[in-house]
Amino acid sequence: MLPEISRSMLKNALVLGLFAIGTVGSVALLQQGTATRIAAAEREAQVRALAEILPAGSYDNHLLDNRIELNAPELGHRSPQSAYLALKGEQPSALILPVTAPDGYSGAIHLLVGIFADGRLAGVRVLSHRETPGLGDKIELAKSDWVRSFEGKSLSTPGEDGWAVKKDRGEFDQFAGATITPRAVVKAVHGALRYFDKHRAQLLGLAEDEQ
Repeated sequence: MLPEISRSMLKNALVLGLFAIGTVGSVALLQQGTATRIAAAEREAQVRALAEILPAGSYDNHLLDNRIELNAPELGHRSPQSAYLALKGEQPSALILPVTAPDGYSGAIHLLVGIFADGRLAGVRVLSHRETPGLGDKIELAKSDWVRSFEGKSLSTPGEDGWAVKKDRGEFDQFAGATITPRAVVKAVHGALRYFDKHRAQLLGLAEDEQ
């Protein structure tokens, strides 16, 4: 009788083992397929976000294929981040910088800042934040047009003193009941322009006579 029990236990163990192997294999294939779809969706979302910043016709390359790895604490990052170089006719036309404003009302505000090769702002978009709904979240384009007020600005326009909210005697609007959030974004965007101006040749891959 004992040998029969042993054979039965061995048979059950083999069945369970095969079932486990099949299950693990199925889960692995499902995860691989899901990961591929997620990666494709993330890439598409990135492309859309980047394309919103630069006007149509200002570049003709695939932005995700022209990354520049930056180690730039000046932009609010503690680790290397990817910037994206826009080309027009194989010449640099703009750069999109990842920027973090660490001093939002409810924490860090993550931005993308697009700057034309001549130093003018192409556009700014908010990637993520935790600001107060109905107040600080007006930095989102979906909630208001405030973020579009940066377009066309530069270090010289409006000038050093103008790079602040109106409450601080600058040129940018603040929100009713929420000054800290727009103040943080204005400061971060201004910092991005300064960083670009200081490292322009290196960022755009220009020779000295092209500066």
